[in-house]
Amino acid sequence: MQWAGALRMQSVDSLLPGDLPRQFANRDEMAAILRQLFPEAPGGLSPMQGGRRAAEKALAGIDPAAYGRNRNHLGGAVTRLSPHIRHGVLSLVEVREAVFDWLERSKQPKAAAQKLISELGWRDYWQRLWRQLGDGIWRDQEPLKTGHSSASYAAELPADLLSAHTGLACMDGFASELILTGWLHNHARMWLAAYVVHWRRIQWQVGARWFLQHLLDGDPASNNLSWQWVASSFSSKPYVFNRENLERFSSGRFCRDCALAGAGCPFEASYEQLQADLFPGAGPC
Repeated sequence: MQWAGALRMQSVDSLLPGDLPRQFANRDEMAAILRQLFPEAPGGLSPMQGGRRAAEKALAGIDPAAYGRNRNHLGGAVTRLSPHIRHGVLSLVEVREAVFDWLERSKQPKAAAQKLISELGWRDYWQRLWRQLGDGIWRDQEPLKTGHSSASYAAELPADLLSAHTGLACMDGFASELILTGWLHNHARMWLAAYVVHWRRIQWQVGARWFLQHLLDGDPASNNLSWQWVASSFSSKPYVFNRENLERFSSGRFCRDCALAGAGCPFEASYEQLQADLFPGAGPC
């Protein structure tokens, strides 16, 4: 009997505790059942498609040269392979071999694929480190370089962040995309993480859990150690950004309509000024 027929005969309330339906006639049926099971969850289904067929299509469409040129731009040629890698639909070896095949077909120099291969190496490194550290990835690997003690950071996300109503068009846009789609461009993740830790003074672990709650590619190793890199507990200095940087790599799309653009923008400063304002007790970076 098909699952759709079974559901017409018995309510989802009769599922065993912790169990979820696994077969659906189509995405609309899946959306309806999930709304019934999780009535408090915001938004609908993520536009991202899972499964081997979607993974192979995404893999076949990669352009390593374009990735290397513009991956830091929100509209850049990112691969969107991370959810497939995270859930084991694609392996790192498989992606690496696809990059090598692309090099052979395109007759491009090896340097054209260097950045993408490098990012695969970083993901492998995070996994190996997680295997070594275990739950230690939830603890500071090094003392913070911010001049603030770990105890001075808040242990909860404020309501305005959780509801994406900070008043900052960029941060609200990133938070909404995270919650509603389960994915964020890597640069947006860095900006949002830096805002959470440095501007709002919230523990990086709190932000890391928030990301893992929503990200379809939420990998504890890459996620936690990247948050530590931003926070400076796994890097030589805290990661910060200013408005110029955000405008450049987002094509200014947030700042144009932000009510706080200009004098009210907390990112409107030089890096030297941000360093002095955010980390007055820290040494020179």
